[in-house]
Amino acid sequence: MSGISQPRLIVHGGAWNIPDELDTDHLNGVRRAVEQVYPALEKGMPALDAVEKAVNILEEDPTFDAGRGAFLNERGEIELDAMVMDGATLNFGAVAAVQNILHPVSLARRVMEKTEHHFLVGSGAQLFARRMNIPELGPEELLTERELSFYRKIKNDPTFYTRKPFEAHPMDTVGAVAMDIHGNLAVATSTGGTPRKLSGRVGDTPVVGAGAYADNHSGAVSATGWGESILRVLLSKTACDLFLAHSPGEAARKAIQILQQKARGLGGIIGINRSGEYAFAHNTRKMAFAYPRLSGQIIAQIKV
Repeated sequence: MSGISQPRLIVHGGAWNIPDELDTDHLNGVRRAVEQVYPALEKGMPALDAVEKAVNILEEDPTFDAGRGAFLNERGEIELDAMVMDGATLNFGAVAAVQNILHPVSLARRVMEKTEHHFLVGSGAQLFARRMNIPELGPEELLTERELSFYRKIKNDPTFYTRKPFEAHPMDTVGAVAMDIHGNLAVATSTGGTPRKLSGRVGDTPVVGAGAYADNHSGAVSATGWGESILRVLLSKTACDLFLAHSPGEAARKAIQILQQKARGLGGIIGINRSGEYAFAHNTRKMAFAYPRLSGQIIAQIKV
């Protein structure tokens, strides 16, 4: 693609319920990711580096369900999924059900760049992480008291199910979409999945076209929400395809309508079309996201 004068970056901190008392933490988290990464994008950082670094910042933040602060599965373990995709080449890397790694999105990028494969899971992904010298942390370094308390509350509750839009608790998959000064697009998404999920459960996040998709010829999108429904409609690819025929806002809204009507799904998306226009939509109670305007002003919102 031809060069552009101004890059783009948009990040999200999940779509579902966000307790009102955590609004500020969510806003600060997504704003911080943009503040720390966007200046480097303006100086020429590739889009792929930008989305990895933005998601790294969100993975480190205990506010979100990704890296530190992730939900616990049925066995009281943290299992993480992530993917990254390059819109210039359609190359991508993904990992699922990895443990004790703060930055699974960086492991996903290593899969993309250092192997002949696209997707590694479980113990194989764990062995590859060690081969790549990616640090492993003790489980206690990823666990927060908030998630431990919530797990203890629900672990023996026969009425609880992972889709339940439970009150006063967020679902905070994180993601980032970027366009660099050369017009190349990239996307990254990272998550701890759903609370009390079955061990080994994989949602939409690491599945190409579902949790994320990037193609310089259409756009790039990161999704968040109820993963089982997002998988059914390949939400991110659906939104990217809609960019070709609709304005970015309309395309995002139509994609969420498809999610709701065809899969009775709940979720949200952020994106950038091939012209560098931002897109976002959701049908959950809230979604946290941030992006810079061309003036340099950073907009951080929790849309209700």
